[in-house]
Amino acid sequence: MHDDRALVEARLRRVLDERIRPALYPESVPLEVAAWVAPGEPVSVAEGLAARHEPVAVGDAWGAPWATTWFRVRGTVPEAWAGRTVEAVLDLGFDERMPGFQCEALVYTPDGSPVKGLNPRNQWVRVGDPVRGGERVEWHLEAASNPVILDVHPFLPTELGDPETAGSEPRYRLARMDLAVFDTEVWELIQDLEVLGELMAELAVDTPRRWELLRAVGRALDAIDLQDVNGTARAARGRLREVLAAPAAASAHRISAVGHAHIDSAWLWPLRETVRKVARTTANMTALLADEPEFVYAMSQAQQYAWIKEHRPEVYAKVKQAVAEGRFVPAGGMWVESDTNMPGSEAMARQFVHGKRFFLEEFGIENDEAWLPDTFGFAAGLPQIIRAAGTKWLLTQKISWSKVNAFPHHTFRWEGIDGTRIFTHFPPVDTYNCQLSGAELAHAARNFRDKGIARHSLAPTGWGDGGGGTTREMIAKARRLRDLDGSPVVQWERPADFFARAAAEYPDAPVWVGELYLELHRGTLTSQARTKRGNRRSEQLLREAELWSATAAVKVGHPYPYEELDRIWKTVLLHQFHDILPGSSIAWVHREAERTYAALAAELEGIIAGALAALASGGSRPLVVNSAPHARGGVAAGAVAPAVTEGAAVRAAPRPGGGFVLAHDLLRVEIDGRGLVVSAYDRTAGREAVAPGTAANLLQLHPDFPNMWDAWDVDSFYRNVATDLTDADEVALAEASPDAATVRVVRAFGDSRVVQSLTLARGQRRLDVDTEVDWRETEKFLKVAFPLDVHAERYAAETQFGHLYRPTHTNTSWEAAKFEACAHRFVHVEEPGWGVALVNDATYGHDVTRTVRENGDAGGRGTTTTVRLSLLRAPRFPDPETDQGSHRFRYALVPGAAIGDAVREGHRINLPERRLTGAGAVAPLVAVGNDATVVTAVKLADDRSGDVVVRLHEAHGGRAGTALTTGFPLAGAVTTDLLERPTDDGPALEQAGNTVRLALRPFQIVTLRLSRAVD
Repeated sequence: MHDDRALVEARLRRVLDERIRPALYPESVPLEVAAWVAPGEPVSVAEGLAARHEPVAVGDAWGAPWATTWFRVRGTVPEAWAGRTVEAVLDLGFDERMPGFQCEALVYTPDGSPVKGLNPRNQWVRVGDPVRGGERVEWHLEAASNPVILDVHPFLPTELGDPETAGSEPRYRLARMDLAVFDTEVWELIQDLEVLGELMAELAVDTPRRWELLRAVGRALDAIDLQDVNGTARAARGRLREVLAAPAAASAHRISAVGHAHIDSAWLWPLRETVRKVARTTANMTALLADEPEFVYAMSQAQQYAWIKEHRPEVYAKVKQAVAEGRFVPAGGMWVESDTNMPGSEAMARQFVHGKRFFLEEFGIENDEAWLPDTFGFAAGLPQIIRAAGTKWLLTQKISWSKVNAFPHHTFRWEGIDGTRIFTHFPPVDTYNCQLSGAELAHAARNFRDKGIARHSLAPTGWGDGGGGTTREMIAKARRLRDLDGSPVVQWERPADFFARAAAEYPDAPVWVGELYLELHRGTLTSQARTKRGNRRSEQLLREAELWSATAAVKVGHPYPYEELDRIWKTVLLHQFHDILPGSSIAWVHREAERTYAALAAELEGIIAGALAALASGGSRPLVVNSAPHARGGVAAGAVAPAVTEGAAVRAAPRPGGGFVLAHDLLRVEIDGRGLVVSAYDRTAGREAVAPGTAANLLQLHPDFPNMWDAWDVDSFYRNVATDLTDADEVALAEASPDAATVRVVRAFGDSRVVQSLTLARGQRRLDVDTEVDWRETEKFLKVAFPLDVHAERYAAETQFGHLYRPTHTNTSWEAAKFEACAHRFVHVEEPGWGVALVNDATYGHDVTRTVRENGDAGGRGTTTTVRLSLLRAPRFPDPETDQGSHRFRYALVPGAAIGDAVREGHRINLPERRLTGAGAVAPLVAVGNDATVVTAVKLADDRSGDVVVRLHEAHGGRAGTALTTGFPLAGAVTTDLLERPTDDGPALEQAGNTVRLALRPFQIVTLRLSRAVD
C-alpha cells in the first residue's frame, strides 16, 4: 500500500479548520450590546450594573490599557430553537493564542450574581440545554482591557506596563456578540478527531496502531458531507467508535491529571487585576465541577482564596462548597507560590504558617504537598522547612527549563542542608499549563526518567500564568484518554492521591542533595533592587517588632499587636511571590511595591517605638537596643543596656602615594588614591586579605543584553566585557575620631554617580562600605569585586536556617552553570584556620571565581578567590525604567572571619543598633548560651494564649548543645512544628527552673513554646 499519511493528515487539518469547527454554531442571532467605561480603577459590581450604558456594536473599538468596560448584552432566543442547545458567544476581540495575557471578563446576571469568566479559550455562556424558545436573556460583563505585554515579538520595551505611560488608545475590537445554536454532535466530533489526530502524529510510523488511526480518520472524513457537516457528524463519529474503544496497553504510562490554573499573583498585570483573574477562573472551575463528576481541580496560594473571600463572596461560597465535596482542592499550603531563594529564614517559614493555617481555618484541610510549579529554583534549606510545617511532598516543574544540564530524575527524594529528605516530583510533561494534547502526553511518557521502576506522573491541566483554568475541551480529551490504545492512561486525581501512589511504588527513589538550581533566570537575584531592599528591610523590621512587642508584653503588659503583625506578615509574604521579589513584573507592580514597603516600614517602626517606649519607662539614661541574635558593644542579644566602649581607638593617616590608611588593633586598611582598597590586613592573624597586585571594593560595569527574558536572565557572555571603574572625582577623609574613621569616594560613569563611605569603627574587625548610586544606565550590570588572597575550592553562602557550599571551580557543566547564585547575608571563603566574609544588607546575587597567580606576581604564586556582589541591572523588559534612580547598599569586608563570624556580622549589618533614652537596662526575654545557636524569632503564640514562641537553629553546620534561659518564670517548654503545635519531631528538652537545655544537629530548626508561670 502506498504511504498516504501526509495526504490524510493534511486533509484532517483542513476539514477540521474550514468545515467542522465553523459548523459548531450553525445558527445565530445578534445580541443587543451597550457599554459603560468605568472612570479610573475598577468599581463595585453594584455601580457597574447601575451605570448608564450607551449602545455599541460588533466591530467597535474598546478598552484603553488597564481600563474596565461594563458591557450589557440582551437578546431573545428564537422560538424556532425550542428543544435545542443554545449558548451566547461573546468574543471581546480575543486572540486564542494568548489566554491569560489579554482582555478578560466576568459575566454577571442582572442581580449581580457571577456566572463565569470569559477568556480566549472560554467565550461561551450556556443559555439552556435544551431551551424552550422565546427566553429573554441579559448579562453584564465586567471586561478588563489588560494590554498584551508579552507580545508576538517578545521582550521589546513597552510603556504599557504602567497606567501613567500606557496611553488611552483602545486595545481591542468587539468581534462577536451572538446567541447561537450549539451542535453537541459536531463538538464531540471535533474532540474525537483532535484526540486521534494528535495521538496518531506521536506514534511510530511502523506501528500498526498509527495506521489503524489513519484509516479510521480517513473513513470518518469520507462520511462527512462538507455541505452538511451538522447532518453527517453522527455518521462520521460512528466510524471512529472502534478505534476510540481500543484499550491501552498494560504497560502504558499513568498520568494523573489535576485541573489547574497557575495564576501569577502579579506579573504582567498588577495585584488588583489578579484579584479579578482569580474570580473569573474559579467561577469557571466551580461551574465545570458541577457539570463534570470526574473532574478534580487544585488551586494553591491561600492569598488568592482570601482575595475571593473578600472581593467576590458569591464565588467564594461556591468554592467552599466544592472544597467540602473534595473536588476543589486547596494545594500547596503556602500564602503564595513564593520565590524560595531570597526570602529569609522566618519569611520562608511563615509562608507555610499562614498558608496552612488559612486552609485549616477555612476548610479544615491540611496539605501534605508543597506546590511550586513555577518558582525559579529551590534553596537548599527548604526541605527542613517543608517538613517542619507538617508537609512531606513537593511538586515543581520549573527545573525542566534549565538550559545546560538535564535533571536526572522526575521522582526522587530531595535532601536539604540538615539531612531532611522530601519526596519530590517533577512532572515529565514539562509544563504547568498542560492541555492534554497528544504531543504533551507522548512527551511525558518518553521523557519520564524513572521508567522501569515507577510509572506514574502528574500533569497540571489548564490554562495558567494569567489564569483561565481547565476547559471543557480538556475534560473531553481526558474522557477519551482514560483507556486508549497508544496513549498514556489519563485520570483526574487529587495531588495527595497521586503522591501517595507515587511514593508507594517508588520507596527507594534516588536522592538529590543540595539546592535545586535553575540554570536560567539568574538575573532575578538582582533586578528591581528597591523591591529586594524593601523585602530585606521588612523582614528585619518584623523580627524587631515581634521581639520587642513580646518583650514589652511579658515584662510590662504592653498590648501585643496581633492583628497588625498578622496583616503585615501577609503583605510581605505576598510580595515574595515569584514574579514580584525576583523583579520580573511590570513597572506598575514594582512602583506599588515600593510604596507598600515604605508604608509597612513606617508602621513597623511605630510598633517598635511603642514597645521600646513601654520598656524604657520614661527615663533619660542613654541606652543601646540590640535586636541581633548575638551580643555586641557589651549589650546582650535581645537586650537594652548602656553602651560599652570596646577596642582600641581608630587612627586615620594619609597614605604615601595617595589615599588613606585606617587602622586599629584588629585591622589595618589601605585605601589608595583611586579610592580602592589595596590592603586589608588582619593584625591578629598576621594575614593580608586582598590578593597581591589587586584592589578590592572595585566597581565593575558589564554590558547586559541577554538573548531573551531580559529582567529574568543574565547570560554568561556578559563576563566577556568588563569596565573597571577606577577613576575617582573625590577621595577624602570625611570623618576621623577615636570611634570611627571614614573615607568618602565619589565616582561618575556614563550618566550615573556613586558615592561611597568606607568606615573602620572601634572594636570592629570589618570594613563597612556604604554605597549610594544614582543609576542612569540601561542594559548594564554593576558588580563590586573583592579579590581575596584565599585558596578555596568551595565557599559558603547563607540560605534559610544555615548555609550551603558551592565550588569555586568549574570542573563540570553543573558547576559552570552556577555562574550567578544566591546568598542571603554573607558569603564566606576559607582556608583551614583563616577566612574572609563579605556581608551585606540588601543584595542576593553574587559570583565567586578563582585564579592561580603565576610566578613573578607580587607575593609569588598563590590562589586568588574573587567574590563579587551584584548591585544593579538595567533591563528594559517588562519595565523599561528598571531601577532608574537612587539606591543604597551596605556591605562589609570581614578579614579573619570563621563561619561563626560571618553569621554574626551578617546579622549585625542587617540589624543595626538603636539608641533611646530610658530608666535602665532591659534584660533579654530569652537568652541562649551558644553562639552557634541563632534565634530567628521571639514572639507571642498566635493563639493568644500568652505563651512565648522561640524559633532557633544551629547556624555553624555542626552539633550544638545550648541552654535557653527565660527572663520570666517558666512553667513549661515543648517543641512544636512551625504552626506552634506540639510535635515529637524535635530534640529532648531538659528543664531546670527558667532554663531549658537541648542539643541540636547541624542546621536543625527548633521551635519552642514556652508557657509562663502564674505569679
